[in-house]
Amino acid sequence: MNYPNFPESEAFSILRNIESYGTQKSLADSIGYSVGKVNYILKALKDKGLLKCENFINSKNKKGYRYLLTEEGFKQKLALTEKFVQTKKKEYEELQRELEQMRRKND
Repeated sequence: MNYPNFPESEAFSILRNIESYGTQKSLADSIGYSVGKVNYILKALKDKGLLKCENFINSKNKKGYRYLLTEEGFKQKLALTEKFVQTKKKEYEELQRELEQMRRKND
């Protein structure tokens, strides 16, 4: 899936962590993005149908939202997670080869 004006890895960070943090600020702090950037990505993910927003029923702050993955959002999170794992496996294998080469040179 293509994302407008931000990398797939940023969408993955949001989808991976969205349900663990109650506010955009706490989410932003945890993944190292600005609140504005998180807001922008959340809006794009919502527009693509990957997230839905619900007001906290008992919240005094009527601007407080809870973000939930939609079925399509869960599928996208799964696909991005699989892609991430494959990328990390390749990186690991490359590092293993480099390590073996260094060991052979050292012998």
